[in-house]
Amino acid sequence: MPIKSYLAHPHEGKKSELVQALTSISSCEVIPAENNDLLIVITETTNNTEDNILKEKIEAIESLKLLAMVSGFDTPIK
Repeated sequence: MPIKSYLAHPHEGKKSELVQALTSISSCEVIPAENNDLLIVITETTNNTEDNILKEKIEAIESLKLLAMVSGFDTPIK
């Protein structure tokens, strides 16, 4: 079960648009930074294939300027 955290940088003036787009994705949790134009995004998927599809979906959002992975791990399902 891949769980990853990212820093998402929106295009200028597009933070709320990016928050809305990311929160509409069920595998994402979004935490907006209070003092910067930055979002913390946590993703959780069931397998690597689903994780890759999710990352591509996030990267296709037009209001997203940069997505940087901070941390990631994969816990085996027992």
